[in-house]
Amino acid sequence: QVQLVESGGGLVQAGGSLRLSCAASGSAFSINSMGWFRQAPGKKRELVATITSGRSTTYADSVKGRFTISRDNAENTVYLQMNSLKPEDTAVYYCWAAQSGIPYWGQGTQVTVSS
Repeated sequence: QVQLVESGGGLVQAGGSLRLSCAASGSAFSINSMGWFRQAPGKKRELVATITSGRSTTYADSVKGRFTISRDNAENTVYLQMNSLKPEDTAVYYCWAAQSGIPYWGQGTQVTVSS
């Protein structure tokens, strides 16, 4: 079992920045991919960014150039630096990790961007 704990959400004005963190614990060895998804009210959960243990990254088109995902493999921690935030980035952000093909999710952290 892998436990994921997010931190760093909050309220920010449009154009501002936030940094999300997610620490994996438990049987967190050999985690391959980690990343972030988000879900806005009334919408489906969507991918924001992912990063492999080799630090290959993918981003949703809507966040490219504004968000940066990074990872500390030694600490099993993944980060999401969010710059130039827009009101449409408002959502609950969920940390995600995959180990041996099994997905794990954090409890979510709220990000609210005011206009």
